Amino acid sequence: RKTLNGIKQTADSLAGRIDVLLVCGIGGSYLGAKAALDAILHPYYNQLNRDLRCGKPEIYFCGQHLDADELRSLLDLCEGRRVGINVISKSGGTTEPAVVFRILQSLLSASNQDPRHCVVATTDAKRGALRELARAGKYQTLVIPDDVGGRFSVLSSVGLLPIAAAGIDIEEMIAGAAHMARRCHQKGPADNPALTYASLRHLLYLKGYRVELLSHFQGSLRHLAEWWKQLFGESEGKDGKGLFPASASMTSDLHSLGQYIQDGQRILFETFLWVGQSHNQLPIPALPGNPDGMNYLAGKQLHWVNEQAYKGTAQAHTQGGVPNLSIRVSHINPFTLGQLFYFFEY
Repeated sequence: RKTLNGIKQTADSLAGRIDVLLVCGIGGSYLGAKAALDAILHPYYNQLNRDLRCGKPEIYFCGQHLDADELRSLLDLCEGRRVGINVISKSGGTTEPAVVFRILQSLLSASNQDPRHCVVATTDAKRGALRELARAGKYQTLVIPDDVGGRFSVLSSVGLLPIAAAGIDIEEMIAGAAHMARRCHQKGPADNPALTYASLRHLLYLKGYRVELLSHFQGSLRHLAEWWKQLFGESEGKDGKGLFPASASMTSDLHSLGQYIQDGQRILFETFLWVGQSHNQLPIPALPGNPDGMNYLAGKQLHWVNEQAYKGTAQAHTQGGVPNLSIRVSHINPFTLGQLFYFFEY
């Protein structure tokens, strides 16, 4: 409780004095927060005016690559604005965020901002290069727990600070994770969703399948799939073993990867992540004369059509010899997202 309150207070304090928050980290230091923001927020959140963002800052992620052109473009975007930086690294010695953080500090110098009020370092409690930088610069700090690896860190200060800075209810997210924890710890094996999923994956692995394709039908889940790939790739890809985690964004990838999934080598199985309810109702209009032949869908909700695409894809791939399973959630909000994070981690 003390830690959670501290994260919320730091997020509120930081968000109130900046226009832009730059989250500088790589791997588990950014993927979880990015997944949460994409899943929960308006897809064009950063382009909305501040009132529509409820007074919260624009949020951008950096430090996950060494692309000079992209970073220069981000610096141009921040010029003349009040910038906050959340630099995340357990050791402080990881190349990408370390060198990018050096460059980001030039923004603060150019705008005469005091780093003590606009930099938060999320790092080890006692040691490491970033901890020393934080001491020297008198930055605000949050602690990465010793027993939490990067790929499991989204529900720690690593992920929760940028999530809270965007105004997302981290109390609800933690409550969702706790709810899933109870399901996974207190139920028998047949009622444990995480154990069921793990068992099915392992049985398919024993049958010779080597790739798991996580397929989703909502663009807002794209970075959740990226987070999932790191979680499973780093956890299982050891000693010459493990399933290779891949992802597909449907229905876009039906028109590219779809051919391989349907008729390629029988080395993969598919896990569909399906969200039952859309936040928006978007009916399909009728067109006079039916020039494209699509009037049979007139009056249907776009999400309903998307659901038929999901069901048809699952059926076609099954008939084509690709085993598949589905993880279904009723809708995406902080509570259900917390459930998903814990489910996959467990």
